[in-house]
Amino acid sequence: MIQFRKSVGNVLFLCLIWLFSGTSILNHRVMAQDHQINPLISEIDRLSSNIEAKVIEWRRDIHQHPELSNREFRTAKLVADHLRRLGMDVATEVAHTGVVGILHGRKIHPVVALRADMDALPVTEALDLPFASKVRTTYNGREVGVMHACGHDAHTAILMGVAEVLATLGDKLPGSVKFIFQPAEEGAPAGEDGGAELMIREGVLENPKPDALFGLHVFPFKEGQIEYRAGPIMASVDALRIVVRGRQTHGAAPWGGIDPIVVSSQIVLGLQTIVSRQLDITEAPAIISIGSIHGGVRSNIIPDKVEMVGTIRSLDSKMRREIHKRIEDTVTMIAKSGGATAEVTISLGSPVTVNDPDLTSRMIPTLERVVGKENLLRVPPKTVSEDVSYYLQRIPGLYFFLGIASEDADPEKVAMNHSPYFFVDEDALIVGVRALANLAVDFMLGE
Repeated sequence: MIQFRKSVGNVLFLCLIWLFSGTSILNHRVMAQDHQINPLISEIDRLSSNIEAKVIEWRRDIHQHPELSNREFRTAKLVADHLRRLGMDVATEVAHTGVVGILHGRKIHPVVALRADMDALPVTEALDLPFASKVRTTYNGREVGVMHACGHDAHTAILMGVAEVLATLGDKLPGSVKFIFQPAEEGAPAGEDGGAELMIREGVLENPKPDALFGLHVFPFKEGQIEYRAGPIMASVDALRIVVRGRQTHGAAPWGGIDPIVVSSQIVLGLQTIVSRQLDITEAPAIISIGSIHGGVRSNIIPDKVEMVGTIRSLDSKMRREIHKRIEDTVTMIAKSGGATAEVTISLGSPVTVNDPDLTSRMIPTLERVVGKENLLRVPPKTVSEDVSYYLQRIPGLYFFLGIASEDADPEKVAMNHSPYFFVDEDALIVGVRALANLAVDFMLGE
């Protein structure tokens, strides 16, 4: 009986070995077939590996020489010279400092657009790197440091790498690629236009019109991972300015005037009830944040005016309009109840960034192939914003996040975008190159 059980166990063991080995053989066959169907996959990976050092060098150079929005002159020249060397048709000074290159494959269509932003932020770098930024300039009348604290240096270098990979493929490329290097994603300087909206007005999505657009944004999660989402993935952003007017008086006799500071305090608290108590937040997240309050010059003088500025975020266009109306009502009614008056100004910014659901579903296998299924994560929407949304309003697109935090980094201590300590693990750059290059080619082959 014992011998019989051993025999059965041995048979089962052999069956399991055969099953798993068969599965492994099947997986290898599928991979081999995948490469056979699309022989450009191996070529993209090989070319990407060959230029990794270049991409890192470009990124460090751009990081060391950051430029603010609509002032990306050096970066634009670096990009334009690179695209010309690759034999592309290149347009410069698009939306002030933007660069657009067109790469023609063996066919004109389909056309894929790939987009990267080039501008830096008024942030003084705190990292001790050999290529850290020491640049200083004037911003809104103040001297500031300048830093690529949001990773646009990585975006630009990655897309320069993709351009070289795809240009090297030459006639093997089954369509055309439009490379969009955009200025002023962080917002144009006061009194100027800029960014994606101006790029579109100046014809970046015409002649030829792209059939799809792909792009990425680096974010401080584990290097080698990609996060995506179909539908809304990033929030709209609107700027809020409130001016509360009272009547100045002595701090010792507040009844002699109307205190705009007290009224403003009530307004700040009242604004927080809009999202938490007046909207159905199960439909979509929303945020109203006041980032600056200024009023008065002395401890014993109640001023006549207080100014506040803040930001409004929403992931639903209908809710966005509703928030605007409720802000106006809340601010003016609270001010009136205290005897003050208030002016509300809402400046519309980028709309909600929406990934095309069908395109996203179609391209998931490509991203899985690049990073592995375990490293491709479907995530909730983020309340950050990006003006890539303007492109995605007009053509189908897929915009995703690329992890750039070192594998051994403490998630609780990793610096967020816009921090003076924002750090990019450069091992992630080549992942971005492979992702965008594969998306472009796979989309063309599928058309």
